[in-house]
Amino acid sequence: MKKIYLVFKRIIDIILSLIALIVLLPFFILFAIIIKIESKGPVFFKQKRVTKNKKYFMIYKFRTMRTDTPKDMPTHMLKNADSYITKFGAIMRKTSIDELPQLINILKGDMSLIGPRPALWNQEDLIAERDKYGANDILPGLTGWAQVNGRDELEIPIKAKYDGEYANKISLWFDIKIFFKTIIKVFKHDGVVEGEQKNK
Repeated sequence: MKKIYLVFKRIIDIILSLIALIVLLPFFILFAIIIKIESKGPVFFKQKRVTKNKKYFMIYKFRTMRTDTPKDMPTHMLKNADSYITKFGAIMRKTSIDELPQLINILKGDMSLIGPRPALWNQEDLIAERDKYGANDILPGLTGWAQVNGRDELEIPIKAKYDGEYANKISLWFDIKIFFKTIIKVFKHDGVVEGEQKNK
């Protein structure tokens, strides 16, 4: 049953990400213009992340930080992270607009709409914890069970446990539940930690 749903889930990912990219194209263009006007550098931020079976891929985001920001470091680990974030970048991060280019990753098959958030290639502690629960055996997602249960506020062992719970209980109804909880979280701006406010 799980294998059948994963095939169905991939088809839904393709359809919904394609529709979303077409609908959001005018906004993508607008955001790109604002980003280029506000600061020097590319419109998109690319970073090496971990996908299914611990393979690597390049994740896409709208650039929200200056180009001199230390690379391959989670934002919550940066000292004075706010000093690197642009004004429009701060708005995009609070509303999760910066994550929208990952629709391209979903269409390509690097990610799913729902799944564990893709770890950085050098987050060995998180990757190792997820191995314990089989959470590295499924596609990472734009949002996930850990995201709607704390996001950046969660300690790594707890985050990995939530990811493992999702991997083991994956289903249509679970995905629908996470989707609607994500919408609520986005509007409430819950669970976002910027800077070295919490040791992960």
